[in-house]
Order: sequence, then C-alpha cells, then structure tokens
Amino acid sequence: MQRRSLFKRFGGLLLAPAVSLPSFAADAEKKPVLRVAHITDVHLYDKAGAPDFFRKCLHHIQSQQPKVDMILNGGDIVFDMNKENLSTIDVQWKLLHTIMKEECSLPVHYALGNHDIWWSENNKGQAVYGKQYSLDQLQLNSPYYSFTKGGWKFIVLDSVHLDVDDTWYIGKLGEAQMIWLSDELKATDAQTPVCVLSHIPILTATLMVQDNIVNRWEMLGGDMHTDTADIIRLFYQYPNVKLCLSGHIHLKDKVVYNNVAYLCDGAVSGAWWKGNNRETAPGYGLLELFADGSFTEKYVHYQ
Repeated sequence: MQRRSLFKRFGGLLLAPAVSLPSFAADAEKKPVLRVAHITDVHLYDKAGAPDFFRKCLHHIQSQQPKVDMILNGGDIVFDMNKENLSTIDVQWKLLHTIMKEECSLPVHYALGNHDIWWSENNKGQAVYGKQYSLDQLQLNSPYYSFTKGGWKFIVLDSVHLDVDDTWYIGKLGEAQMIWLSDELKATDAQTPVCVLSHIPILTATLMVQDNIVNRWEMLGGDMHTDTADIIRLFYQYPNVKLCLSGHIHLKDKVVYNNVAYLCDGAVSGAWWKGNNRETAPGYGLLELFADGSFTEKYVHYQ
C-alpha cells in the first residue's frame, strides 16, 4: 500500500508538467512583426488589360489574411520610359497614380527599374533626363534610401546605371552608393535584421535557365549585378543582413549564400502581359518577417 501511494504521488508530479506543456508551446509560438508584399515588374500601361490586372493584383494583396502591412515595389513600375517621348511617359505615370489612389490603401516603397529611367541620347540636357522624372513622380530625393519598420531595416538600392557607352544599362551600385551602403550597415544595430531591395538581382540562378546551351552560358551585365562579389563580401561582415529581394528577370528563384537569402520574384506582368514567363506565372511575393531575423516566403498567383 505504501509503494502504491508513493507511485501515485510521483505520478501526479510527472503529470503536472505534461498538462501544462501545450500552453507553454502556444506562448512560444512566433508571430511575424511584418507581413510584406513584394511586387515587381508591373510594366503598367493602358494596353493588354494591364490596368485591370494590376487592380486585381492590388485587391488580392489587400484581401490577404492576416493583413499585409506594406508593399515593396521593386521597379519597372511603368511599361517603358526608354527613349520614349514625354507625352507617352506622362500617360503611363498618370495611370499609375490614378490606380494607386483609387485601389491601394497600403504604404508603398519603390525602387527604380531600368524601364523607369528616361535614356535618350537626344534629351540629355533636359532637367528630367535619366532618373529625375521618376524620382519626382515618386517624391523621392534619391534613388537609394533606407527606412525602418517593425524592428527591421529596409535598404532600397539603385541597381541600374549607364553602361560604359552611355546608351544602355548595367547592374551595379557605383562607388558612391557602395560607400553609402557600407555606412548604412555599419550604423545599423547588429541585432536589427536587414532586408535589401533592388531591381536587378544581386545573385540569382535564373540566368541559368536558357535554351540551346552547347558548352557555356551567357550572362549579361544588365541581368545581374556586376559587383556581386563586392556586395557579398560586404554582407559577409554583417550577419544581420538576412534577405535580398529583386525582380527584373520575370522568373522566380531563391538562392541562399553565406546565410543570406536572395529572392528573385516573378513579375506582376508575367511575360509583359502575355501570360506566363516560362514556368513563372504573373504574381507577387508574400513574406512574413520575424523579430529574430527569420522569415517565411511564398510566391502568390493572383490571376
């Protein structure tokens, strides 16, 4: 009888923690500090049903549950400014402002894409030449900047620059922006996770998806950053850099290198409003960011 009573007493002690475990597990469950939609390569103009599709995409984002906190627009905001006349460009941007005012209630942060830059050799003397027109439209003082939200730091890069012949573009930061980026990371608390947004990918595997390869791949300087190695070496010094978002290729991939996740999302416009681009359907990235620097991500088809 004594042994049985003793066993029952010990059994009670053993059962007590087991009963309380589920509540401990619930308390320990991580909750995101931010939910972010990453849209890129909208290529908005008043053709091919683009305005209605873009509206549908914005509605899809804003109907997510739990709700999205903000949108990161990774560039190629309008269809194309390269060597266009200003009247055509004005119409594209007016359409963007109208749709955003009527259909979007979320804060939006923009990066510039190569199609958001007015490059025409005959117009270099005009005040809005280059990136200034788009900066004015977006009310930005600089094409690269940073901000904080939800305990994360977001660094928006200007990844599109004129090539050596001044007629086309190349992916890079340039000396001044590289110094600025280094200073930004140095000034950021080591416990603050960092997300980087660029239009052109810093690092991507999508460029390997080519047809009819014989014995080598061709990678152009306009398709991925040409200063990739320099940027990666810089990020290696700052383990709080967790995530880099890009677009430009209209394909979806994820490359993890030195514990940094490089996410290239597909385009809102898909194949420039002509369906899928290869196997990537029109869509946007949906991310949940956590206080410890971890995140979840998925690519959402909105059509």
